[in-house]
Amino acid sequence: MTASGDRELVLAGIGGLFVAAAISEAQGIPFLPALNVPFTPTSAFPGTLLPAFPAGIQGATNRLSHHLSRQIVWQAYRPADKLVCQFLGLSASSFWGPFRELDRRPMLYGISPAVLARPTDWGASIRVTGYWFLDQEADWSPPPALEAFLQAGPPPVYIGFGSMGARKPEKTANLVVQALRRAGQRAIILSGWSGLRERDLPDALVMTESVPHAWLFRRVAAVVHHGGAGTTAAGLRAGVPTIVIPFHGDQPFWGRRVAELGVGPTPIPRHKLTAENLGQAIAQAVGDQAMRERAARLGATIRAEDGIAVAVAAVEEIVLNR
Repeated sequence: MTASGDRELVLAGIGGLFVAAAISEAQGIPFLPALNVPFTPTSAFPGTLLPAFPAGIQGATNRLSHHLSRQIVWQAYRPADKLVCQFLGLSASSFWGPFRELDRRPMLYGISPAVLARPTDWGASIRVTGYWFLDQEADWSPPPALEAFLQAGPPPVYIGFGSMGARKPEKTANLVVQALRRAGQRAIILSGWSGLRERDLPDALVMTESVPHAWLFRRVAAVVHHGGAGTTAAGLRAGVPTIVIPFHGDQPFWGRRVAELGVGPTPIPRHKLTAENLGQAIAQAVGDQAMRERAARLGATIRAEDGIAVAVAAVEEIVLNR
């Protein structure tokens, strides 16, 4: 409340969407949702938390799936919304959520239109700006071991699952090592999830801690990750094939989109991951020249966009026209 008291505009992603809407109502501050995952119903594609539907029942079914996805998110946040509304002296939103009001607001999506074209059934106030990259690599330099590994052979594969932990990390690590041997590829493995220790690594692998995606991804042959919206965006911008191993949430949605664009193999759900199918996916991503060319073209398109500038212009327009 104190932080928002003298502000001209409240911006919020999905995590703060409903709290921000309540603050906007209580204080009369314009509110602009700014999301990196589709949250507006459309017939063009399914909701991000639901599977794809057969071609014959898309359209209205897609639109319904967005309402279902939004309810899943809303019900998770509804207790917090109720507390905030009580604190602000507002009536709590209905069981079904504040979507009627939210859908009347302008909305920004930090997604490349080359990755997810703006649906024709979205209103004019909904803008797909391009990705919002925040690169912080100017003063960053790689560890000597990582730099030496990159220079010692052909571009390796990157493997990292972000914050997605594995119940049996040693088993997952062994699976990944076997997959790389099957594919005959070197790899950089992000530490934290894998259960590997440096003394266990074969010469064809190197393990590293957090590395800026913008620096690393353009130096590898392919990226293997969980399919989070941000990591997917970074991989696509680098112009190399992407292999998505989705765990949950919106990750299967982005994995399907990568495959639909032809810039990566069919996603492999984490519970179906084996050394054999991961090895096959890596071999395809590295060896399929047409896929690599499509990934390179998409990367060039994304790099030519300036999603932040488009978003800033939209925000300025909304503030000036309030």
